[in-house]
Amino acid sequence: MNANTDGHPKRRVLTVDISLGTLAEQVRTIAVWAKQGRSAYVCCVNAHMAMEGRDPSFAAVVNGADLATADGMPIVKSLRMLHGITQERVAGNDLMPALLAEAAREDIGVFLYGGTPRTQALIAGRVARDIPGARLVGMYAPPFKPLETLDPTREAERITATGAGLVMVSLGCPKQERWMALMKDRMPAVSIGLGGAFLLYAGLDTRAPKWMRDLSLEWLYRLTLEPGRLWKRYLVTNTLFLFYLLKALVIRLTQGKDP
Repeated sequence: MNANTDGHPKRRVLTVDISLGTLAEQVRTIAVWAKQGRSAYVCCVNAHMAMEGRDPSFAAVVNGADLATADGMPIVKSLRMLHGITQERVAGNDLMPALLAEAAREDIGVFLYGGTPRTQALIAGRVARDIPGARLVGMYAPPFKPLETLDPTREAERITATGAGLVMVSLGCPKQERWMALMKDRMPAVSIGLGGAFLLYAGLDTRAPKWMRDLSLEWLYRLTLEPGRLWKRYLVTNTLFLFYLLKALVIRLTQGKDP
């Protein structure tokens, strides 16, 4: 897959197409789109999302994204193994503060969509302390209901009325990605699916040490913190990811073609 979105070619990793480019380059691209009032969305892709992509309808959502960043180290390493590409990790946890800082420099309004009112308030407090020039123009924590019950026209009007250029979304995967795809072309803003980055930025969660992130062991760190909630997602999903990756490598070696 070689789709190109404003200078960011994509390469296929199992079920999804990943945008190439550094963190700085992708932050700049998102900011330019926001300044232009472009309706777009950005997915931060990790191993879990790649396995969710076994559902063709969800794969279409991710592959329809204007940017699909290499969020997890398994994605980064897969790009190297499958395509010989050295790609910087562009994680949601790094995108969020970088985009807030860029939004402050470019005077782009930011809307927080998702999470809880408490999480949003903590984010707003940190932004006020750390990035005083950033403008949070609106916040909304929608009720925990199926996506089908939401009124996309009303949601778009709510956000558009604030003049936001960036919409930071935390609804959990795959709901937030489906929400962003549903909202594209309904509002002149760039949506970024950040999920748990809200909790980390708010100070309600912690991140694995850098050495664990570099060794693709961030999942193990998270698992030790919340084993009851995350064991299936990480142990089962990561095993499936490895199985599909090995299968893709075998196809590449034996048939001489990209999986």
